[in-house]
Amino acid sequence: MDENEAQRQIQQMVNFILNEAKDKAEEIEANALQDYNIEKLRLVQQMKDKIRSEFQKKAKQVEVQRSIARSTAINRARLKKIAARNQVVNEVVSQAQQQLARLSQDKNRYNQLILDLIVQALLKLLEDNVILRCRQCDVQLIEAIIPQATAKYSAILKQSAGVTRNVKITVDKQNFLAPPPTGNDAGRTCSGGVVVMSTNLRITCDNTLDARLNLVVEECKPIVRQTLFPLR
Repeated sequence: MDENEAQRQIQQMVNFILNEAKDKAEEIEANALQDYNIEKLRLVQQMKDKIRSEFQKKAKQVEVQRSIARSTAINRARLKKIAARNQVVNEVVSQAQQQLARLSQDKNRYNQLILDLIVQALLKLLEDNVILRCRQCDVQLIEAIIPQATAKYSAILKQSAGVTRNVKITVDKQNFLAPPPTGNDAGRTCSGGVVVMSTNLRITCDNTLDARLNLVVEECKPIVRQTLFPLR
């Protein structure tokens, strides 16, 4: 083999090696690019999933906070509404108390009312001896009414049950009920009426006008609210 032929064969081998190296380099580059794209897509998808998850979490937190704020606002409005209604009801009760306070100024009506309250208390207790407490300003009135009250009590028992029974009423002049309201009162007041007790103080009938009003208010509050604030 001459020198030219040998040179040609060597060149062919060099070209073959270069082509193989080139093909291998292109294959490696293609695989690297493919791996890069796959990894890039994976990272992008991972970030998307993370952002979506955080967004959903924050959206849920915002919705929860919005629900709490809405509920708080509704409850606050409801409490204000209840407070306003209670204020109106209290004003109605206050007006009723003022009318009760003026009732004792009408002697005829107040005398009859005191008589009925005493008799009612006697019928509740059914005791032979009772203690009666009243306002200090009503003592003279009470002592004048007692004979009528005991007579009416005995008559009612005789007529309704066929029982003959008398009762002795002792006015407690050591412990009076609170004085009548004057419009500028710092302490307790009493609009009138009586408190009747057994002699051992174990049984008590509070027939003051204030106690009767409180009883009526508690019993009639639903009706008063419905009248003042009808359902729409």
